[in-house]
Amino acid sequence: MSAYLIADVEVTDESVYAQYRERMTPTLEAYSGKFIARGGEIEVIGGSWNPQRLAIVAFDSMEQARAWLASPEFKELDDMRTSSSNINLVLLEGV
Repeated sequence: MSAYLIADVEVTDESVYAQYRERMTPTLEAYSGKFIARGGEIEVIGGSWNPQRLAIVAFDSMEQARAWLASPEFKELDDMRTSSSNINLVLLEGV
């Protein structure tokens, strides 16, 4: 069953985050990850959630998504991610 990683991102250092984004994207492919939404216009239609930037990554399975999150490739970039942004992540099993 497919899995979706949803990231709610507040970028705090655009130059470092741009480097993170560029280096992180290729690491997804080895784990079947593919962006299906990234950036773009956000329209809040209900509730109090007010995200600044969203990304949705599709994986073939929860196992693939978890393997990517635990991978040395992702871990290597973690300092860059945490120093340049505040990110809320959720992993959702889907269809």
